[in-house]
Amino acid sequence: MVKIRLIDIAHARSGDKGDTGNVGVIALRKEFYPILTKYLTVERVKEHFEGITLGKVERFEIPNLWAINFLLHESLGGGGTKSLKNDAQGKTLSSAMLRMELDVEEKLSL
Repeated sequence: MVKIRLIDIAHARSGDKGDTGNVGVIALRKEFYPILTKYLTVERVKEHFEGITLGKVERFEIPNLWAINFLLHESLGGGGTKSLKNDAQGKTLSSAMLRMELDVEEKLSL
């Protein structure tokens, strides 16, 4: 197994809908997309956001964009109009996601 940083193979964008954070992770190159689909699992994302995401995590693959979209339910303290969190709209969730490290079997040329 080789440890890679998600930021080395992808970029991300995030936002919100109420109390649900929305994080899109997009492969930097087409050959990185299968790595994302194999290793960036719901379980791994839920573990990475432990203590932040109190609800379920949903995953949606978007192969024509080399992307995966995640919904992080119950992550924003009730959302922008209710929350006392500094980031009630979830704008920093993408930066937090890109800090994740993945253990992969494949050797990558970064």
